[in-house]
Amino acid sequence: MDLQKSVGISASGLRAQSLRMRVIAENLANADSVANTPGGTPYRRRVATFKAQIDRVSGGTTVAVTGIQGDKSDFPRSYQPGNPAADAAGYVLTPNVNTLTETADMKAAQRSYEANVNAIEAARGLTMRTIDLLK
Repeated sequence: MDLQKSVGISASGLRAQSLRMRVIAENLANADSVANTPGGTPYRRRVATFKAQIDRVSGGTTVAVTGIQGDKSDFPRSYQPGNPAADAAGYVLTPNVNTLTETADMKAAQRSYEANVNAIEAARGLTMRTIDLLK
């Protein structure tokens, strides 16, 4: 595999993990938000989805973002009768964001990002050694 193919594959992984980290950061930022109106819906957790895709130019398999979907799980309810967003029974719907899950997902995305950076560095290093040998 040549340098351009390996860097292109790793670059697609970097883009995918970067997007994933941005979506996770958005989820974490909205984990404690509530609806603006009584009985309204709060922030819905979002999840980035990916798929493997054949790059016809390089012949390698890259990562393609298929979209960002909302998590369809139910909203937890919290008893907060003084909250302006509370319904008639005093309950407020809270976002379906679990900060522990988001933190673990963020760590996994960071590790994947680092692995792609290391792959690019390794390819660059091998190319530099090859050039040095040819001198």
